[in-house]
Amino acid sequence: MAPYLDEALLDDTDELLRKDSRGTLRALATAGAQTREAIALAGEAGVDRLSRSERPRSVLVAALGGSALVADVLELLAEPGSPVPVQARRNLPLPGWVGPLDLVVAVSLSGRAPGPVAVAAEAARRGAALLTVGEQDSPLADVCRRARGVHVGVGRGRASSRTALWSLLTPVLLGAHGLGLLDCPEDTMAQVAERLDERAESFRPSSESFVNPAKMLAVQLAETLPMVLGDGPLGGVAAARASSMLARTARIPAPFGELPDAASQIVAYFDGPYTAAGGARAGTYDERRIRLGDIDTSKWEPHHFAEPEGELMEQPTGPGGRDIFADPYLDGPAAPQLGLLMLRDAPPDPVTDASAQAVALTDAVLQTAAEAGVRVTEAQAAPGPPIVRLADHVATVDFAATFLALGLGLDPSVSPHVADLRDRTR
Repeated sequence: MAPYLDEALLDDTDELLRKDSRGTLRALATAGAQTREAIALAGEAGVDRLSRSERPRSVLVAALGGSALVADVLELLAEPGSPVPVQARRNLPLPGWVGPLDLVVAVSLSGRAPGPVAVAAEAARRGAALLTVGEQDSPLADVCRRARGVHVGVGRGRASSRTALWSLLTPVLLGAHGLGLLDCPEDTMAQVAERLDERAESFRPSSESFVNPAKMLAVQLAETLPMVLGDGPLGGVAAARASSMLARTARIPAPFGELPDAASQIVAYFDGPYTAAGGARAGTYDERRIRLGDIDTSKWEPHHFAEPEGELMEQPTGPGGRDIFADPYLDGPAAPQLGLLMLRDAPPDPVTDASAQAVALTDAVLQTAAEAGVRVTEAQAAPGPPIVRLADHVATVDFAATFLALGLGLDPSVSPHVADLRDRTR
């Protein structure tokens, strides 16, 4: 049975803000301001010092939890043209090849996450160059300063790494740009800030559900067991972010993948019990098509249970292949319907053979999903540089996951079970 989402609550601005105990919506709305502040803080910290030194042999990024997307984005943007390899590492051990010729980037909002702090300390011991991002007065900052690296602060009022992504990501991208690993100058990051401001305006809590894309997406996700699929590398990173936000913010499990590799994996779900096509294959003919109720079948002959010749007559169905005559009291609650959120990149310009094939594959997956009874939702990024398009997707899924949590009656920033786990592992 799908969870109940209170749509009326989504249009009650005062109640939304009351239930949002730590201001998650407000923090997400400041993403553009975070980006501009991070540009200024990176300049004050001297991130351009990296460009004045020799290019490193390799770059290793240590980030985890809500900060993990920093490593994913850096790998994504550097992969096409970086002259040196860029790798992610969540925790120790630090690879044996890391040494004085390499750069280690460690990111932690609080500056106290054991993994990034330990990686930075070990990198400093080996003489590697350091770029760290986190609180100014923190163990991570101390490690960096002692190693004469570059530490960039994150400003004040950053309560969660999930809502402070751009404070963490911006300095790393600017540093990587200075090293020639990717193309993300300050002008491009200013475009990111503008796009995030535009999305914050569209997704503001006071905007009614029928004109607010993030609220509409939240309602659609609540009615399904969602999967998230990106139509390429950029969409794949956004899909990972969506899965993480749905899990941590809305407490909704959401498998994710990236085309073309994940096509078969995602499509395989369409044969399972959460679609009309998959569910119709379970059980005998009579179990599938005839509701026996209290009928006495003890005197029925074998031929009464035989499959009829010719085509089988299915029960009338509604959208998604649902039985429109199903009685939730007699038949039990229906299983949640499988949903697919497709994160599509902006239309390619110019169109190439490779991009045309990619679009064709995405369309084929969506058609297969629709025919299997999967509820399909699409979100497409507006044109712009890659990081701007990624910001478009990230803002959409961040706001949608937060509205979904609030509509379900959950506090998006506080999970009692996560708190219990922390208490038990201290």
